[in-house]
Amino acid sequence: MSKVLLLDIVGLTPRALAAMPRLTALGRAGGHLGLDTILPAVTCSVQSTMLTGTMPREHGIVGNGWHFRGLGDPLLWRQHNKLVAGEKVWETARRSRPELTTANLGWWFAMGATTDITVTPRPIYHADGRKSPDAYVRPAALHDQLVGALGEFPLFQYWGPTATIQSSAWLAEATRGVITERWGPAPDLAMAYLPHLDYDLQRFGPNGAEAARAARELDDAIAPLLDDAAERGYTVVAVSEYGIEQASRPVDINRALRRDGLLEVYVQDGREQLDPWTSRAFAVADHQVAHVYVPDAADLPRVTALLRGLEGVDEVLDREAQARYGLDHERSGELVVVAEPGAWFTYYFWLDDDRAPEYARGVDIHRKPGYDPAELFFDPADRLAKAKAGANLVKKRLGLRYAMSTVPLDPSCVRGTHGRLSSSRRDGPMLVTSDAGLLPDTEALPAAGVRDLVLRGLGV
Repeated sequence: MSKVLLLDIVGLTPRALAAMPRLTALGRAGGHLGLDTILPAVTCSVQSTMLTGTMPREHGIVGNGWHFRGLGDPLLWRQHNKLVAGEKVWETARRSRPELTTANLGWWFAMGATTDITVTPRPIYHADGRKSPDAYVRPAALHDQLVGALGEFPLFQYWGPTATIQSSAWLAEATRGVITERWGPAPDLAMAYLPHLDYDLQRFGPNGAEAARAARELDDAIAPLLDDAAERGYTVVAVSEYGIEQASRPVDINRALRRDGLLEVYVQDGREQLDPWTSRAFAVADHQVAHVYVPDAADLPRVTALLRGLEGVDEVLDREAQARYGLDHERSGELVVVAEPGAWFTYYFWLDDDRAPEYARGVDIHRKPGYDPAELFFDPADRLAKAKAGANLVKKRLGLRYAMSTVPLDPSCVRGTHGRLSSSRRDGPMLVTSDAGLLPDTEALPAAGVRDLVLRGLGV
C-alpha cells in the first residue's frame, strides 16, 4: 500500500533550497513547484488549510491565535485539534482505506487528533512555577521509549533565544524511528514538523550567510530520514508554509490605538496589562497580519481611518474584503490589517517600558496577547543577559524558582518576517516531492491543494 512522508519544512524557498543538496537531489529525481500560500501566511492557518483542503473561513484557524470572545482573552498557540473544523487528510483517506494509520510529529493542533501516533511539545508546569521540557506523546508508552532513545524533547532549543537545530534534529530522528518500526508498526502517513529555518531567518533575514548555514544544517539533519523513507517505500512530500522576507520596520499598532483613546489598560503591581474587556479596539498582532477587534460597530469608521493612516499598513480589510482571502470567519477581527513589505506588527500596548508587563521580557508565548519575534534574542542592551540566563539554569537544576527576563523590548533587532502573501517566487514557499507524477502541470500549487496531493500519494 502507498505510504507518504509529509515534511513541513518551515521557511523552505528556492533560495533556501539552493543550500540544501540532499533535498535538492530528491527534487531533481522527483519534482518541485511553487506553493501559493494563504493569508495569513502563518503556521497554524497554513497547516490547517493544507490538512483540510479548506480556507480559514471553513476551518476557523484565522491565525496563530485570536481573541476568544467567549473567554474575553486573546490567546495564541492553542493545541486542541477540535479548534480545527473539517475533516483532516488522514480522516478522508480512511474512508477509502479504513486500516490507514497516521503519525504526527510536531504539526500543530495535535492534541486530541485522530492520529495513531502523536508527538507534540508540551512543557511540564510545576506547582512552584518552574517549567521543564517535555512532550505530549500518544500512545503513552512511546513517551519513555523516545526519551530513552533521544533524550527529553529539547524545548528550550525549539523556541526562544537558545533555539537551534536540536529541536528539528530531535523530531527528524523521532520520525526515523517511527517509519523504521523501531517502536512499532510503521504508519502509512507520517507527518513531521521541522521549524529550524524559522529561527535564523527571523533573526538575521533570508539573504545572509546565517540563512544559508541554517539550510545546510537542516539538510544534514534530514538526510538520514530521507534515506530511510526511500528504503521503506515512502513518497516524500516536503512543503513550506511561507517564505520569510527581510524585515525593516516594526509597527506598534496597539500603541497607535491606545494613543487615540481606543485601547485601555489596567494596572497590577505597577505594571500595565491589556484590558480586552473595556477596550473599544485592540489588535492581536501576528507577524505581518493583525486582527483588530472592535466590539461596537459605531467605532469602525474611526478605527478604520486611524489604521489606514498608520505608517507601515498596506491593507485594512473589513468583513467583505476578508472574504476575498477566505478569511471571513467569526473568529477574525472586525478588521484585519496587513503590513507593507518589510513591515510587521508588534503586540506592544504600553507607552513606557518601565510599565511593561512582567511577561514582556520573557519567553511567554501563551500569555502575550500577540506574537513576539524578539523572543529569539537575548537583550543586546543588557550585557549580562546570557550570564543571567545561565544563573537561572543553575537555579532550575537546584529546584529553585526563577524568571528568564532576557528578551529585548526594542524590536529593531528582528530582521525577518512573514504573514502577507509573497510577491517573489524565489523567496516564496514551495513544495518538493520524490514523485513527479503527483504534481499538477502548473507553476504553483494552492496550499489547499496539498491535501489532495497527499491523498494521491496514498493511493486514494
